[in-house]
Amino acid sequence: MIYPSGRAVWAAAAGAVPAFLIALALPSAWYLGLMWICLLLAFLGVDATTGPGLTALTARLQAAPQAGVGGQFAVTVDARFAGEAPTVVEARIGHDQRVAPVEVAGGKLALAGGSGALAVNFRALRRGLATFDRVWVRWRGPFGLVWKQTTIPTGGIVAILPDVSSVRDAAISFLQREAIQEGQAQRRAGQGREFESLKDYQPGMGRRMIDWKRSACHGKLLAREFRIEQNNNIVLAIDSGRLMCEPVDGIPKVDRAVTAALLSAFVALRGGDLVSLFSFDARPRVASGSVRGAGSFAEIQKRAAEIEYSTEEANFTLALTTLGSKLDRRSLVVIFTDFADTISAELMLRTVGRITERHLVLFVLMRDVELESLADERPRSPEDVARAVVAGKLLRERQVVIGKLKLLGAHVIESDYRQLGPSLVERYLQFKRDDLL
Repeated sequence: MIYPSGRAVWAAAAGAVPAFLIALALPSAWYLGLMWICLLLAFLGVDATTGPGLTALTARLQAAPQAGVGGQFAVTVDARFAGEAPTVVEARIGHDQRVAPVEVAGGKLALAGGSGALAVNFRALRRGLATFDRVWVRWRGPFGLVWKQTTIPTGGIVAILPDVSSVRDAAISFLQREAIQEGQAQRRAGQGREFESLKDYQPGMGRRMIDWKRSACHGKLLAREFRIEQNNNIVLAIDSGRLMCEPVDGIPKVDRAVTAALLSAFVALRGGDLVSLFSFDARPRVASGSVRGAGSFAEIQKRAAEIEYSTEEANFTLALTTLGSKLDRRSLVVIFTDFADTISAELMLRTVGRITERHLVLFVLMRDVELESLADERPRSPEDVARAVVAGKLLRERQVVIGKLKLLGAHVIESDYRQLGPSLVERYLQFKRDDLL
């Protein structure tokens, strides 16, 4: 694209005054006033055809593969001209709404030897895959009367990940409390189902621990020692539908769920269990494979960045059926979701009964603080009374759904968003202690 610069516009405006005066003084020679315009057009043509052309430029974009929400990172544009290079080159980076420039999204490139670079600092605003799809580069001609501009597609992607600094601190405190270190499960005599060793029977041990066959062979009572399994399968299923994208204290519920899921994933991976991530709205979206070991947390974190915000209703029937078909062993299925009333939860209830027959299902819900405040607020007008009645009805219907989930064999956590992650980890560790996984 080639278009006039500000210098050309001012030059055309400056020539209009002499042309007007010539037309007033010499009406018969009015055409002499057009000479300035013709001269300016000639200079514009020379400016557009000389110097480096649009095809002489090659540019590429470099950025960090990932960044944390609220953090800053640099995106660099590298440009190179084949042959003669202009003196001044400007660039601007195209980006989506997940990031914002700290100052401006562009600037001047410092050229040396026909090549140069421009670094622009961006701030990560929202979790997801931020795209930097194009770069606009422009430079002036030799006279500075025209701009030569080209658009270069880049396809740069930066994974904006949840801030896990607080997650790691909370997870480490849980691990220290439970004495689970470096992927080794805590051992308790008589608990768990994985055989550990034989030892002499001691008074006070349960009779179920006695290995009668080996005791008969050795002529003395021997007891089996078990340990809690280290390869339990944990599935973190996150509903990213319309209701989960509503904000809680300024942050969407799905982001709160992702943070809680990462906390539990960190603890589970350190405890030697297998962890996988699954998300859905109207259809399944993200389905990671099962990973193991503390070093795999980065993979779960990266896949969590792929969970998008959706305006569609969640399809529990399709999502849970798809998830159930992929699970070939008993698993702990943790479902982060929300529902407004019994009608919207009806299809979910129909599907949950089938998946609880084989798997341990845990629903994680955030308390609806807004409804609770409306129901408890002292009314001052008829409108306040109506709002309180509706809010109270919705809260009662929510408890009805929770009660039905428990009757179907599912476990339910309903917690304040601040305690969502710790409550989930406490329940997970309790499941391990009770040998329910």
